[in-house]
Amino acid sequence: MDKKDYQMLNDYNLTMLTDFYEITMANGYFNSCNRDAEACFDVFFRRVPDGGGFAIMAGLEQIIAYMKRLSFREEDLEYLRSKDSFSEEFLDYLKNFKFECDVWSVPEGWPIFPYEPVMIVKGPLIQAQFVETFILMQFNHQSLIATKSSRIVRAAQGRPVMEFGTRRAQGADAAVYGARASYIAGCAGTACTIADRNHFVPALGTMAHSWIQSFDSEYEAFRTYTELYPQNATLLIDTYNVLKSGLPNAIKVFKELKPEKMGIRIDSGDITYLTRECRKVLDAEGLQDCKIVISNSLDEYIIRDVILEGAQIDSFGVGERLITARSEPVFGGVYKLSGIGKGDELVPKMKISENIEKITNPGFKKVVRFFSKDSGKALADVIMLHDEPVPDGKPYEIFDPNAVWKRKVLENYEAKELLVKIFDRGKLVYREPGIEEIRETCRTQVDTLWGEMLRFENPQIYYVDLSKPLWNLKHDLLNKYSSGNM
Repeated sequence: MDKKDYQMLNDYNLTMLTDFYEITMANGYFNSCNRDAEACFDVFFRRVPDGGGFAIMAGLEQIIAYMKRLSFREEDLEYLRSKDSFSEEFLDYLKNFKFECDVWSVPEGWPIFPYEPVMIVKGPLIQAQFVETFILMQFNHQSLIATKSSRIVRAAQGRPVMEFGTRRAQGADAAVYGARASYIAGCAGTACTIADRNHFVPALGTMAHSWIQSFDSEYEAFRTYTELYPQNATLLIDTYNVLKSGLPNAIKVFKELKPEKMGIRIDSGDITYLTRECRKVLDAEGLQDCKIVISNSLDEYIIRDVILEGAQIDSFGVGERLITARSEPVFGGVYKLSGIGKGDELVPKMKISENIEKITNPGFKKVVRFFSKDSGKALADVIMLHDEPVPDGKPYEIFDPNAVWKRKVLENYEAKELLVKIFDRGKLVYREPGIEEIRETCRTQVDTLWGEMLRFENPQIYYVDLSKPLWNLKHDLLNKYSSGNM
């Protein structure tokens, strides 16, 4: 049985994993004039976690799997009937439910920015409304972990980062999908075995302190492990004393058994001091090929600082602060109605708020990213109405919608639509890439961002602007709503 067979065995129907009000609204739509209405919803987020310059799109694979399996089973219908809140006619509709929406999405691994639609769902109002909860759950979680992992991987400056957070994750799915998201963003692998079996994320690991403690001596523990795993013997040397016992015993075993690959791991203490001392001793003993691995409550700031201090580290194991995105554990993705069907027409809709950041962009839209033909770097994203032509290389003027006097003319560019068709009236039309392809997409697309955007503090703000037709539509609706003509 191969990995795909295991994954299929572990797939299960998650139709009822939804907010209850999605079902009460569906029943309300069904039993009102909105039964046959068409609608358009946008998925977007308002702020990059940790004050970063960009986020990483992730979670689409699981959203696709959910939409492909959307169906209501008899036990689901019996549960809903027991609530005494839903009409029998509506329950009959659910019994024969078939997903028939159009869906567009930014592919996984691409850098994404606040306020631009990263996914659009367009179709029957009942259905487009219903999928909100699951979309946001997967998008928010995996994009959060991928974004955090990207920061940590960049801090490591090319040194491998292993995701070690399974035991600190907030539940089984958080561990598995967090491992997947971390690998997309550049981590070398995971400690989570099932993430390897089901999602092709390489499983990595060494030993726990209990392994060493279970033997009569540290030397015996190291020797036994190296005899068992000569292809990759990484020994945990801080159970008792790093420099007085752990390192000397590891060196003794390495010299006796000469494993194919050898390494030491330190999980406590002063990282900079201990790694520098270990490197000096290892080199003096002729073990220049021995790698030094560090773990213990690491994040991008600690990694950056110890490297600046001259720590001698070959790779990192990062756990709780990655898998929980501890510094800012919420990714604020939202799902907002942008249009409602009236006959053959989609009437633009927008949410108004006293909080400016909560005012939405109306209409059926697309997102275009401009790349410099000279440098290959991303220049700006422009949110356009769906029927606007994609710029063809002629000078294109963009402006900050919140400061219209700030104008910029783009020249010598290549324009690319970011939103790709995923479902056409409920039929999957997207070729789903494997995780290695997604990972490579993430690497190459992050490389298109200017270095100033990669800073952890005060990154350069990337242009995300509205096209002039969309800006005009938004302000026409603002004027209409402000006058009370809603």
